[in-house]
Amino acid sequence: MSAVKPTIKSLSRRRFLIGGAVMLGGLLTADITLRQPRDLSMEEYILRLAKIPQGKELRLVQLSDLHLRTSRGYFERVARTVSTMRPDIILLTGDYLEQSRNLAGVLKFLQQLHAPAGIFAVQGNWEYWARLEGENLRRQFSRADVTLLINERRDVRIHGLPLSILGLDYPSPADQVARLVKEASPKRLNVMLSHVPAFNHQLLDKHVDLVLAGHTHGGQVRLPLLPPFYLPRYSGSFVAGFYKAGWAGVPLYVNRGLGTSMLPIRFLCPPEITLFRLVSQKQDR
Repeated sequence: MSAVKPTIKSLSRRRFLIGGAVMLGGLLTADITLRQPRDLSMEEYILRLAKIPQGKELRLVQLSDLHLRTSRGYFERVARTVSTMRPDIILLTGDYLEQSRNLAGVLKFLQQLHAPAGIFAVQGNWEYWARLEGENLRRQFSRADVTLLINERRDVRIHGLPLSILGLDYPSPADQVARLVKEASPKRLNVMLSHVPAFNHQLLDKHVDLVLAGHTHGGQVRLPLLPPFYLPRYSGSFVAGFYKAGWAGVPLYVNRGLGTSMLPIRFLCPPEITLFRLVSQKQDR
């Protein structure tokens, strides 16, 4: 018995399905490598705090996890977007570099940022891996008017209100957490910066008003109803958004970051710039 030969119609259908699958695969690849990693999201949160008098507002902008390869295009748009948010102060939570160690590009980007009360930063793991950490990086950042905090506190005044920035160095060791918490005055607003979200939160107390972290990239690739495929060390159970930390229930915010790491892709996890509006607990009439 002779074999049944495929008809022209069946061959055309097969070619159509293969061609369609290839095209969809190409479109998805382009989407997760080109569009979604640059699909910038502007997040805004209002935090009502007892330490802020009625009628006052502080505007804090957080940027995290740049993993900057080039300062052109996307990061120029980031800088312009930050400007439109009218920050009183800009806070950076680590991982500015990538394998290329593009410090010049990082400094070019930072020089485009401006805030009346200054720009403050802490280091992430990539600064250590790139071997551009510590006092060397502090000197370099000072060229862009950015103050790098290495387990230390800096005080500023914004609209007459005293604010302390408590900068933890990677990976936020317990002894430094405890020391900085002791420096958090109950008479001042206290914002703690930590690259990693998972550290000894039980050392925090009610004098710390807000903790800002990054590191996780929000998982970078997310599927609905499923946990992230991968989170780096010192992420713990923290992925993205707000959490309550320690016995004092200190607000902890985990930023999804601006760049990508390991693989240059994002899926259902857009990069973000975050604006925190700190206002009084009393409602303005």
